[in-house]
Amino acid sequence: MKPQFKQIVTVIFSAFLLSCSSEESSSETPVSPGSTTPPPTTQIPTTPISKSINYLALGDSYTIGQSVCETCRYPEQLKTSLKALYPETNFSLNVIAATGWTTNNLLTAIKEQNPESNYDLVTLLIGVNNQYQGRDFSIYEKEFPELVIKAIALAKGDKKNVIVLSIPDYAYTSFGMMFGTDGRMKITEEINKYNTFAENYCMMNGVTFVSITDITRNGLYNTSLVSSDGLHPSESAYAMFVERILTKVKAALQG
Repeated sequence: MKPQFKQIVTVIFSAFLLSCSSEESSSETPVSPGSTTPPPTTQIPTTPISKSINYLALGDSYTIGQSVCETCRYPEQLKTSLKALYPETNFSLNVIAATGWTTNNLLTAIKEQNPESNYDLVTLLIGVNNQYQGRDFSIYEKEFPELVIKAIALAKGDKKNVIVLSIPDYAYTSFGMMFGTDGRMKITEEINKYNTFAENYCMMNGVTFVSITDITRNGLYNTSLVSSDGLHPSESAYAMFVERILTKVKAALQG
């Protein structure tokens, strides 16, 4: 076969192959690199909850909000945050707390007020006055479990609706400074002892425990976390409490 003829045949054959390749490609949708359309993202809405939520806050001065406005205390701030998350839900709040209350005082008040066992959420923060008043630790060991059991009963018998908060550390306030270095160390050691017992009890019994003590231990470095009385948490500190427990509360309310 002559070279010129071979070249002609080769050109014709190549053209034929290119034509077939073009026809096959035209039957498919061309996709250029980087132009792939990502799958649509679906924003998962907050799971609906009951149309009416009853919330009970049990405690002492840290719950009643000593030296801050009524809407500044953490139960009220929590209620406000929940209302923003669930605008279609009505929230009611009942507070059983007073400055100076020990575990025994709170148990007595619950018995006297005899609230109904129809709460969808119960928070408990108690024990600092047992420590401050120098009560024997064995009293807390006996009465704290009684309060948790009572809180569960008030929460419709459902432990997932109960949240226990740790005890703040007042050693890190201007009031605590009056006790001197040794006194402040003693306060912190005893607060740790109370909180460790409470956390272990809750963990063993399937009750949610949220530690907020570390927040209050910034009180000497960030004085905005302490109220005007130089002892109790401020509105800002309570806001940080709420931020920390809000996820747990949502999980409890959404079942």
